[in-house]
Amino acid sequence: MAEAIRAEAVRRNDDREGRPLPLASHWCCGKHPLSQGWAPAHQLALIEHGHHLLPWFAHPPLDAQLGKEGLDAFLKYYEEPIKRAAELRLPLTIVGTQWECLLSAEPYIKLEPERNPNVVTPEGKVRKEVCPFGPVDLWEEVGRKWTDNPQLKRLQAWHPDPPLVIFLSNNEHPKLRWHKAEESKRYLDKYGKGKDDDFKRRVVAEGWIERYRALQKGMREGLAAQGWRDKALFVGYEAFGPDHMGRWGGWPNYSLHSKGRISPHPLMWDGGSPSYYTHDWNPSRDCTVWSPQLEFMNLVFMQREAWRLNPGFWVEFSVWDGYDGPRREKEYPSPRTLYRLKGQAYNPERYGGFVQFGMWLLRPRAVREYRGWTFPAEEGLPYFMAIVEAVDRVHANATLRKFWRQGELVPNRARKHHYQAGIPDEWKDVDRWFLLDADVNPQEFPWELHWDVAVYSLALVMGKAPERQWLLYAHSPVKQRKGVKLTIPGYRQVAVDTSPAGVFYLVDERTGRVEAVK
Repeated sequence: MAEAIRAEAVRRNDDREGRPLPLASHWCCGKHPLSQGWAPAHQLALIEHGHHLLPWFAHPPLDAQLGKEGLDAFLKYYEEPIKRAAELRLPLTIVGTQWECLLSAEPYIKLEPERNPNVVTPEGKVRKEVCPFGPVDLWEEVGRKWTDNPQLKRLQAWHPDPPLVIFLSNNEHPKLRWHKAEESKRYLDKYGKGKDDDFKRRVVAEGWIERYRALQKGMREGLAAQGWRDKALFVGYEAFGPDHMGRWGGWPNYSLHSKGRISPHPLMWDGGSPSYYTHDWNPSRDCTVWSPQLEFMNLVFMQREAWRLNPGFWVEFSVWDGYDGPRREKEYPSPRTLYRLKGQAYNPERYGGFVQFGMWLLRPRAVREYRGWTFPAEEGLPYFMAIVEAVDRVHANATLRKFWRQGELVPNRARKHHYQAGIPDEWKDVDRWFLLDADVNPQEFPWELHWDVAVYSLALVMGKAPERQWLLYAHSPVKQRKGVKLTIPGYRQVAVDTSPAGVFYLVDERTGRVEAVK
């Protein structure tokens, strides 16, 4: 199993065999007493039981010295699992916070305005937001602090030559947004007022590219082991293009696209982890038009653009169903609760069906579940294992494996994506709609955000006419459905049964057969 994990973790995006097969991973590292079941020792047990996991560890503390209690806790959490990972030659993920947060803390926040890495307003006030026009050298300096410390050196000594090390940033630190560029004295001094939006997005993006790469340079140079320096990738949460593109008129305020480039993130990072989330604070659901399934269709062309800018760009995604425990539930009722109030079942099977749609849309390197850092594994594991099973299924089934590696996602050009607000001219005609027409879905177009979607389905194709084969994936989140009629673009309509857990079918043009893939 370790060999299979290692092979896919290091496989190139453009490998001649096809795309790398997926791995399962997580954000919760098991550092809190309530969440210990997510800790690396338990991950390794799952790997030894035959599951395809990309191991994850919390970023160790930066303290120069740990007290006895801290050292004991450090050794208990890290030593044996890291050494076992070294024996198995497993890749690693080091899950961090947002590394640039140090720039908005002392001593940096107290620096004079000319040297302060945070936003300085035209009135000379310093805001706790990093600035894309501030000193670059301080970014490199704080980057080194994250890696040039005794605790991380211990990890490198225990596992000196891993096949891959992903440093994962939560990437949510406050930063200057492009549409507020004129609130920065540095921006005004350099460019003045009245520049157009495309100009602002471009110069802000260029500033971030330089600074985030300086941060990562400091982190890389702070590593003691050459094996870590050579194998490190720096991956950011949401370091990808705008999946919300076109949902409403204000979407460009939350994007850094500019002429000729949908996103600067492939130049800022070595990889990105966009969020496939049904949030508890907005109406996104797994059974409506406003859904991760339809939003992620925007990312298909953005993934191609990312690889054009950075062929080695690591594309994974993070998944969350909006539930993070009973305390948060009191303030933000989760989609789970809202489904059940409508009389719908919500369980790991439905969750797995939802996740699989995103997997087969993007075919990511890893699927990384989110739960809060105190979330108990006992409560979360049934849902996480639905992801693990979806990942394992790709590895185990020859048909799925073949289509994952070599299949081509089929666009449905009979329709346009229903997110059409303010689409820039250069992307108006790119393929953004991959949902197969289904007789049980709304037949009036365009769809409204709150409308229900009964069946989510897509197709991948291999071969040339008249000997094409299609892999269909379909899931009906709310209930099982019999005899759903799906239209394969450029071919014909087929009838399939669907379920919340999701189903696969192989369609053969030469024989006309439609067979379930078990």
